[in-house]
Amino acid sequence: MKPLFSVPFLTFLFFYFYSVPTLSSYVYDTSATTANVINSTDFIRTSCYATLYPDICYTSLYGYANAIQQDPARLARAAISVSLSKARNMAVYVSNLSREADYGADPRASAALHDCFSNMGDAVDEIRGSLKQMQRVVAPGSESFRFQMGNVQTWMSAALTDEETCTDGFEDVAGGPMKTEVCKRAAKVKKFTSNALALVNSYAEKGTV
Repeated sequence: MKPLFSVPFLTFLFFYFYSVPTLSSYVYDTSATTANVINSTDFIRTSCYATLYPDICYTSLYGYANAIQQDPARLARAAISVSLSKARNMAVYVSNLSREADYGADPRASAALHDCFSNMGDAVDEIRGSLKQMQRVVAPGSESFRFQMGNVQTWMSAALTDEETCTDGFEDVAGGPMKTEVCKRAAKVKKFTSNALALVNSYAEKGTV
């Protein structure tokens, strides 16, 4: 069978998924005192109670306490950036599996992997758009703020839906290590995106009161 992805396409894929800015590009590195860092980690822990997976939320973000400080906008941006990284890594992982599956004997598994990759690619686009919008968001309280945050919420919700759809095609695939691993990884990615959306919603709600 002819390989689905050509070398030029794989080169494009690499730069597409890895040309996104790192988390440090979206938060500010400051020389905070120990007390400030403690206050910041407490702020992150408390804010994470608004999410469905507070433990994952806290452990994925507390390392950036020095940059986040006690700013809910920075917290939301950091959470989105973490979510983007997880979705991007998942897309690359599924892409690698799908190339291997093209040479296998199960067309349903191959189709499910390609569909999953497509959905994860859409999720990456949507989370990336959310992050860019968050970088340009105006001060809370204005009509522009509500419009911009509405965009972020819509895109993050769409990303979560795409991540959930990623594994739908595996319902008709026989059980096995590959199916189990893909579904497990996809479920974990969804948790990060769900947490990011919850923090976005929290920030949007506070900014429109």
